[in-house]
Amino acid sequence: MGWAIALHGGAGDIPRSLPPELRLPREAGLRHCLNVGIAALKAHKHPLDVVELVVRELENHPHFNAGKGSVLTCSGTVEMEASIMDGKSKRCGAVSGLSTVVNAVSLARLVMEKTPHIYLGFHGAEAFAREQGVETADPSYFITPENIVRLKQAQEANRVQIDYTQPIQKEPNDAAAAGAKIPNGDSQIGTVGCVAVDDEGNLASATSTGGLVNKMAGRIGDSPIIGAGTYANHICAVSATGKGEAMIRGTVARDVAAVMEFKGLSLKEAAAYVIDQVPPGNAGLVAVSSTGEIATVYNTAGMFRASASEDGYSEISIWDSPIKVTN
Repeated sequence: MGWAIALHGGAGDIPRSLPPELRLPREAGLRHCLNVGIAALKAHKHPLDVVELVVRELENHPHFNAGKGSVLTCSGTVEMEASIMDGKSKRCGAVSGLSTVVNAVSLARLVMEKTPHIYLGFHGAEAFAREQGVETADPSYFITPENIVRLKQAQEANRVQIDYTQPIQKEPNDAAAAGAKIPNGDSQIGTVGCVAVDDEGNLASATSTGGLVNKMAGRIGDSPIIGAGTYANHICAVSATGKGEAMIRGTVARDVAAVMEFKGLSLKEAAAYVIDQVPPGNAGLVAVSSTGEIATVYNTAGMFRASASEDGYSEISIWDSPIKVTN
C-alpha cells in the first residue's frame, strides 16, 4: 500500500493531429498539477485536501473546461459545477449554476463542511459563496475568446458539443473569426478531475466543469452528481469525464466501486467493465483504489490524464502512448 494520484483534463474526440500550440499547454498543465498533487501527498496532506488543491489548479488553467476556461451556454454565459467526496466518511458536497465563483470545487467543499446539505445550485449557491467570502470575479473573467468561437461553431452546426468534439470546419468570413479560429478539431476543452489515496488508504475524489458547449441554460451534467461524475468510498475513488447524460444514466462513478465490491473485480477490471457499458465515444474516468492501484479508462479517441504512485510510477498521456515525464 502507498499513495497514488490520478487526474484528467477531459476525454473526447481528440485528434492525433492536435497541433503543438494546443497540445503542449495542456501537457504542461497536467504535469504541473500532477507535481502539485505529488508534493501534497508526500507532505502527508489528506487526500481530500489534495484533490481540492489539484482541481483548483486545473480550474485556474484557461486550457481546461472548468473555472477560467469554462465553455459557454447557448445564451453565451458560463454555468460552472463541481463536486467533492471523502471516501472514509462518504461526506460530499456539490454546486451547479455558478457564474462568478473562481473555484467551484472549493465552494462544493464548503457545502459539505458548512451546511446540512449536499447540493446547492444557481442563485442559492452564489449567495452561499458570498456568505462564505470565497473568491469571486465578474462573469467576463471566465469568458475567453476561444470559447466564444467554440460557441459560434456549435450554434452554426446546431448541436451541443461534448469534450473535444471536432468542429464543423468552415472558412472564416470575418476578421474576428479569422483571428480566433480553432484549428484541427480543438472545438472544446475538457472537464477536470482528480482522485487520490494516501498511504493509510484514505480516498477522495473531486470533479469540476463548465459543461457542454452550447448547452441549454440551467442544464446540469454528471460532474456535480455524486455517483455519476464523482464517487469515493473505502474501496476506491472515481472522477469521470465525457457526456454527462451518459454518465448519469450509467451511474458510472458509483458502478466502479459497486463492481469491485460485489463482483470482486480489481480496479482496472471494474473501470474497464463500467466504461464498456457506456455507448462508445462518450466516457472516460480516472480512479484509484485503497491499495494504490490506478485506472485510467476511456472509450473516446483520447483523454488528457496524468497519474503517479509512491513506487515511482509516473505518466502523462493523451492517447494510448504515454508522454515522457520529466520533473
